[in-house]
Amino acid sequence: MRDAERVQTMLCLYIFSKPKFFQNFCLSKCVHNFMNVENTLDKWHAAATRNRFLQLFTAFTRLLLFIGFTPPSITKIRNIPFTLIPDSHPVGHYFNALYATGYYYQFIGWAQLIAAVLLIFPRTAHLGALMFFPIILNIAVLTNSVGFAGTWLVTILMALAAFYLVCWDYDRLKAIFFVKRDERAKPFKNQLLLLPALFGAGGFAFFGLLMFVNNPIGGAWKYALILVALGAAFGLAVAVHHKFITVGDLKTRGDTL
Repeated sequence: MRDAERVQTMLCLYIFSKPKFFQNFCLSKCVHNFMNVENTLDKWHAAATRNRFLQLFTAFTRLLLFIGFTPPSITKIRNIPFTLIPDSHPVGHYFNALYATGYYYQFIGWAQLIAAVLLIFPRTAHLGALMFFPIILNIAVLTNSVGFAGTWLVTILMALAAFYLVCWDYDRLKAIFFVKRDERAKPFKNQLLLLPALFGAGGFAFFGLLMFVNNPIGGAWKYALILVALGAAFGLAVAVHHKFITVGDLKTRGDTL
């Protein structure tokens, strides 16, 4: 990063403590730098997706992950134990416990199968990559933590392949980072007071319900005050969060900044 850009970035850290004019100036510089990042990534992505060898590698990777995920997913869906390793080994202990969870075990199988099937259709491949990546990343961490010999390397490579597929569909996913809404939610009148009061009253009502269901306990009013305070704090957090929610139409790069 050049010195000028470094100075601009440091100044942006003080946006909310500076006068309005300087806030607008600094914000415009941050937006400009952010747009430069977007433009650079767009060019890299366009060049990569036009490369025939990478196109073939992407097709190869999608089909390979489909093949790698389908058999273990069907095993889980059919409610068949994934391994016969005894409980004395950490790997066997984990998978035997997972198998004992019942339909959760089958749910994992269905999630794996759906992710694998979505990968093989270009129209839904980005959804498949988004589903596949966290699943295989979790498996990679698991196989490394329990010392699953041999499998740990395979799962790491599969996680890297899934991350590559997520990057391949960057243009479909970049709105998460580079598209925004400028309009803010309109708070209700006296929202910062009403919501804490409402949730505080809810905390007191919950305390009353506990006293009704259970026998009164010593120092009950102390617990009542705690519940009211927690409810009021939660209500205040909801009110503040709502104030900063962005709403309306998404603002794309072509719109006026």
